[in-house]
Amino acid sequence: MNRSVRPATPSRLLLAAALGLSLVLAACAKGGKEEAAGEAAGETRSGRPGGKPGAADPVPVEVVPATTRRIAARYTGTANLEVPADAQVVAKTSGVLLRVFVEEGDPVRAGQVLAQLDPERPRLELARAEATLRRLESNFARSKELFERKLVSAEANEQLRYEYESAKAAYELAKLELSYTTITAPISGVVAQRLAKPGNLITVNAPLYRIVDNSRLEAVLNVPERELATMRPGLPIRMAVDALPGQAFEGVVDRVSPVVDSQTGTFRVVGVFRDQPQLRPGMFGRLAIVYDEREAALTVPREALAESAGESAVFVVKDGRAERRVLRLGYVNGEYAEVLEGLAPGEPVVTQGRIAVRDGVPVEVLNAAALAAKGGVAGSDATTP
Repeated sequence: MNRSVRPATPSRLLLAAALGLSLVLAACAKGGKEEAAGEAAGETRSGRPGGKPGAADPVPVEVVPATTRRIAARYTGTANLEVPADAQVVAKTSGVLLRVFVEEGDPVRAGQVLAQLDPERPRLELARAEATLRRLESNFARSKELFERKLVSAEANEQLRYEYESAKAAYELAKLELSYTTITAPISGVVAQRLAKPGNLITVNAPLYRIVDNSRLEAVLNVPERELATMRPGLPIRMAVDALPGQAFEGVVDRVSPVVDSQTGTFRVVGVFRDQPQLRPGMFGRLAIVYDEREAALTVPREALAESAGESAVFVVKDGRAERRVLRLGYVNGEYAEVLEGLAPGEPVVTQGRIAVRDGVPVEVLNAAALAAKGGVAGSDATTP
């Protein structure tokens, strides 16, 4: 049996529309309450308390003012200390070593007796040579007198003269051989090694001592050819050695080679250190040759420099923001760089936090109060934003 569907009456349509409108109004009221609660808590859609939508946080940094100081241009290198006066004392004759008079570390002067070989045999040889010389000297004097009187031939007289001259040379040789039994120092310095003991049989040219003159030490540097125009004799050298930490030693450039090695592209610079007894031959030194100095140069710390595309730049804090400045640099040493253009004295440059800084970003200077107390920051450029 078919059932007929009754059409919707107007009253029912009005009831459905009223129900839908009430649901929409309830949802809008709920959203408005949540937004009001968020604003009461001080939040915005940017997620920052009381901030404007899209605003960036300031970058925390530390700054140092550009200051005027003395700066030096220098070449640094390493070298071992060498002693130019190094003598090996050898025996000039053979014999038994009777006594030694100096030991390692003892200072000696040129001509001082170091040791004594057995002199008995050379002394007897000298006595025999002297007796022969006296006999021939007497014979030659008598022959010379007879020759003047025409009682002996010229040939006989010349023969005696030759024998006398030969005996005289033998006597001098025997005297020299006896002097060789006394070992003396060829140079002044310090005994570095004693190579023989008393009682040893010493042969000719056997080494006995090694003496070094450590009052003058040299350091040889192989300097790149680009520094050839800056190196000259008389330049001051400052050296530190690993064996004596905390101490500095002064020297001068003694010689500069005018020739550049074609294979290495370097030339030799020899520095001299005189009368510094703490230094020893063979020590490893770190040297700095100062070839120019400026008393009043505007400088910034090297850690403030940002190198990019062949340019050197720093970030300056100005009106609470970072400003990138391209600089023209002069001398650069281990800690500071000289600024020739691009910066004024006292301007604060970023040192810590520089990696996160970009041109124009807001920054917060963490050490502003400390710098202001020292009077190290110009104006209000270093104040926190």
